[in-house]
Amino acid sequence: MIMSDFPPGLVLIFGALLLPIIGQKFRPILTLGLPLITLYLIWSLPDGSFSTFPLFDYQLVFIHSDSLSRLFATVFSIMTFGGSLYALKQKSVLELAAVFVYAGSAIGVVFAGDLISLFIFWEIMAVASTLVILSVGSNRSFQISMRYFLVHVFGGTLLLVGIIAYILDTGSTTFTAMELNSFGTIFILMGFLINAAAPPLSAWLSDAYPEASFSGAVFLSAFTTKAAVYVLLRGFPGAEILVFIGIFMIFYGIIYALLENDMRRILAYSIVNQVGFMLTGIGIGTEMALNGVAAHAFTHIIYKALLLMSAGSVLYMTGKRKCTDLGGLFQSMPLTAFCGIIGALSISSFPLTSGFISKSMISQAAADDSLIAIWFLLMAASAGVFLHAGIKFPWFVFFQKDSGLRPPDPPWSMRLAMLLFAGICIGLGIWPEYLYSMLPYPVAYEPYTVTHVIHMLQLLLFSGFAFFLMLPLMKRTLTITLDADWFYRRLFPSILKNSSATVWRIDKMIRLAFLEKLNGGLIFLSKKNNRMSGLLSQNYPIGSMVLWVAVILAAYLFLSFIR
Repeated sequence: MIMSDFPPGLVLIFGALLLPIIGQKFRPILTLGLPLITLYLIWSLPDGSFSTFPLFDYQLVFIHSDSLSRLFATVFSIMTFGGSLYALKQKSVLELAAVFVYAGSAIGVVFAGDLISLFIFWEIMAVASTLVILSVGSNRSFQISMRYFLVHVFGGTLLLVGIIAYILDTGSTTFTAMELNSFGTIFILMGFLINAAAPPLSAWLSDAYPEASFSGAVFLSAFTTKAAVYVLLRGFPGAEILVFIGIFMIFYGIIYALLENDMRRILAYSIVNQVGFMLTGIGIGTEMALNGVAAHAFTHIIYKALLLMSAGSVLYMTGKRKCTDLGGLFQSMPLTAFCGIIGALSISSFPLTSGFISKSMISQAAADDSLIAIWFLLMAASAGVFLHAGIKFPWFVFFQKDSGLRPPDPPWSMRLAMLLFAGICIGLGIWPEYLYSMLPYPVAYEPYTVTHVIHMLQLLLFSGFAFFLMLPLMKRTLTITLDADWFYRRLFPSILKNSSATVWRIDKMIRLAFLEKLNGGLIFLSKKNNRMSGLLSQNYPIGSMVLWVAVILAAYLFLSFIR
């Protein structure tokens, strides 16, 4: 196998195995060098499908290279480099190793030419991202990582069932555009949508990402949801149901971000909102829309990472993440505030920033396709984005009240990473042709027209005016918002706790009744000697086990009888 046939993502995965054994002095060379090597390999790949491996009657295609896969792999590599620079102060080797496996598997997903190899990298990505959260090492991170993992196991199961059904139906493992006309493709779509944080299982994102370390959340923001956007772009362009799912996600993200007090949960809900724009564009399905989705995924990874770097720097220097505990930090953290504002302007599609030249393509596609209602909703959503991510995050964290905190800007590596990504946001906003040249279809779009610039400035101006007008209604509170996660964070534990208590009471009643039937001598001995009471009353694992075995056996016999 020549180097041009080597799957680029494996460079990061194999490199992750070296991180625990290499000395701390040389670890930065590895973490910064491997993403650059990966980027070189990505651009060395010719178009086409190769790096195949036989598996039974099928061929695994680990590399399917074209403009779309190259675009996503490129931004994933840039993200890995910038995130590694930001994480030079990260002492957890487990997190760094997990991050590199995570990034490498995400690149593996975007180059996968068949459904089997896609599923393999998909599941590696789920395990590695779980380890990123788990590496924090607290009891809370353990609980959240388990919830996160269970959701993704469920999504992976749906995907596997869909892939098997699709292969049995078509006899092909090739990953290409599919129609939603079979059991297999429906399940594949559902598996993809879970990773895209689509409703109703979208709360895993806002539950898990804010609990990662100051650097872990930066990486988490980039790969899982954007890999899902890629596979939806590749597999289901023009699927109309994605328009409605996307619109719901857009406003869901806005509403919950406006209610939120935790600065990183605000940005987590913003990810759901921005992925909603991308799903809407995929559902529209025209070349303009698909170009807009690809461009917006690229720019979103950069400016969202910048926003989370800014928030992570505040967390790293202050140890605080609630808006109620922050404010006035621009006085001692001017560079962090500046970079956070650049990210906020980019996500709000402010002219001369990267969001302006990408998100507007999706709106233009809706207008070109005469989807007037969708266009109006996208415009209203753009105003909502400016409210929660463009103003709320920087205002409450860096301005408004003075919290009295005076931390300095973070260490040089974190500052340099923020400046790098802020420069990319501005650079793409000024010279969009470099991004447009990488898109999958020829681009016939000019973002800097007088009408478009004036329209966006008016929209942002009135959104800002509305924010400050309604500022008393947006008073920060110490609460945490719950949505669909209420079921597994409140309802299910409550049911389990109450049902367990009921079972224990029944168990105790049965055992007491049993004891009353025993002769008086045994009762006397059980009172005199705690060993018998220990077996059958206070600490009773054996009695409980017998009860549960009886219950399960009865249920099995009942089901066997009625079947």
